[in-house]
Amino acid sequence: MASPTYQPRVNTSSDGWRNPPLSAGVSGGDGRRLSHQPRPEEEQSGPNGPKPRPGYGLRGPRRSPHVLTAESLAALTLPVGDDGVIIGIDPQNQPAVLSLLRPTPLEVVLVGSMWMAQVLALRTVATGARVAVETARPPAWAQMAQNAGGGQQCVSVHDVRQIAPQGPSVSSPVLVVRDMGARPPRNQLAPSPWQSVLTVLPFLGPRSPQMLSRADLVGLQRLSPEEAEVVTRIMRLPEQVGAVLPTLSDNAMLWCRRDGGHQFVMTQPTEAETNLLGGPRRMD
Repeated sequence: MASPTYQPRVNTSSDGWRNPPLSAGVSGGDGRRLSHQPRPEEEQSGPNGPKPRPGYGLRGPRRSPHVLTAESLAALTLPVGDDGVIIGIDPQNQPAVLSLLRPTPLEVVLVGSMWMAQVLALRTVATGARVAVETARPPAWAQMAQNAGGGQQCVSVHDVRQIAPQGPSVSSPVLVVRDMGARPPRNQLAPSPWQSVLTVLPFLGPRSPQMLSRADLVGLQRLSPEEAEVVTRIMRLPEQVGAVLPTLSDNAMLWCRRDGGHQFVMTQPTEAETNLLGGPRRMD
């Protein structure tokens, strides 16, 4: 801590640098209180005893302590936002958070690109979770898996039907990414708490309507007008929302639930994500 400094007292009757001569008593020769003497109000006792004299430690705030009565405790609140993976911003330019990891199994379908799936996987790793990828194109995921987690083995890549049980837990949740084209085989992993499954579909195939109707959450990148009609009907979307799907940009998505709830989100990749994965794209 730096030593305190004091400005010299100016006295117009002297040379401007010296204090006036002292007289007997507690005041200066001009009747003013000396700077090192306590003020009259400082001599009084405070609520917790005598107030400290100047020069014997720093004075605290000159106000009563902040006290909260027992009756007021119930009014205290701690505002906490949603927890999860930040997937972008909403139309109000606010962070859009996706709760991918839950104590109950979660089925997610992404109709879009591998680029979007890899961004979601990277951001899920950033929350402390593990990612297991079951894919028909392991080389396309190898570089991302090698660079994720800052050297930690957070992403594992498996061939189709070669993925083993992942042992998810509350301290080690798992996101399973299934990237096997428009006709993925049936998932061999049993549903487990703290394990979410993200199935990537490049476009809608014959089994897609069944998968969409069974999913807890569906993410949609740009679709053809015919695909938009199918999704609008299955996900119970307003017609004006479905009409926007064929016009979405490469980094825009619509996230929706079976009950008709929906939210447009724009995903802006970070510099690190762009260097690793390239820019946003709808098709790989």
